[in-house]
Amino acid sequence: MLAERSRGGHTGGRVEGKVAFITGAARGQGRSHAVRLAEEGADIIAVDICGPVSSHTDIPPATPDDLAETADLVKGLNRRIITAEADVRDYAAVKAIVDSGVEQLGRLDIVVANAGIANAGIGNGGQTLDKTREDDWGDMIDVHLSGVWKSVKAAVPHLLSGGRGGSIILTSSVGGLKPYPHTGHYIAAKHGVIGLMRTFAVELGQHSIRVNAVCPTNVNTPLFMNEGTMKLFRPDLENPGPDDLAVAALHARPPGRMGRAGRHQQCRVVPGIRRSAVHHRASPHRRCGKHAQVATPGGLTSAGFLMVSAISSIDHGGESW
Repeated sequence: MLAERSRGGHTGGRVEGKVAFITGAARGQGRSHAVRLAEEGADIIAVDICGPVSSHTDIPPATPDDLAETADLVKGLNRRIITAEADVRDYAAVKAIVDSGVEQLGRLDIVVANAGIANAGIGNGGQTLDKTREDDWGDMIDVHLSGVWKSVKAAVPHLLSGGRGGSIILTSSVGGLKPYPHTGHYIAAKHGVIGLMRTFAVELGQHSIRVNAVCPTNVNTPLFMNEGTMKLFRPDLENPGPDDLAVAALHARPPGRMGRAGRHQQCRVVPGIRRSAVHHRASPHRRCGKHAQVATPGGLTSAGFLMVSAISSIDHGGESW
């Protein structure tokens, strides 16, 4: 069901007056992105499946109540929000939501393709690639790769018709930059997201549309902080807990420092992000330019982000995108 929340007064921010479409917005990273962008003045189109993707997973899925809580948090910031329950694998459903949201809110400027599923808590997620079941492979690729493509595909016509440029941010992973064992279907999907980012960037740069990918390491959300994932990262322990993941987090960081130092965000299940990698890339103050960068996090104790950019060079007018 599509629902609009009321809007009141609001002081200006970095994305004041813009509209962001966010998938996987019911909780975790998606909720954090929605709240952070709303804090900076954006109205939100928030989508989440609010239910299980596979019958194999042991991780409780997001719920309609979770999505309603995201809406209440955005509404509390005096921003408009439109919520809808949909599966990103269903292009027709996603397109209908984006079309309706743009009709109600008047424009679209930012796309955050964030929806995802756990790599360890679904089916035989701890198996090697040769032992991975076909349905587990299909679910992972369909959500993490095809779902990202379909979400952006549904949004691009509105970015183009607006003629103001825009920003597209895809959620990849540190697993989109380097391999890890026993999560091959996830690794393949997240590497694919980097390919989507690079291709969308060269195709859309001429329209002043920037395309980036954020590559989280270990983030404190329900999809990561659960028994299955903790055992996957610490198989040496019988009952690993959150504190036991600190050692695994060190191994998640790619070797060396690539590019310039970036900011990291503490992504909590409740809002309170001081500086969001997504918000930073969504800001119109980030102009299009010809460069590629990977920003490494300053630390991984709470949550780390790597950020990959592939932005086409363009001398654009209009709004400061």
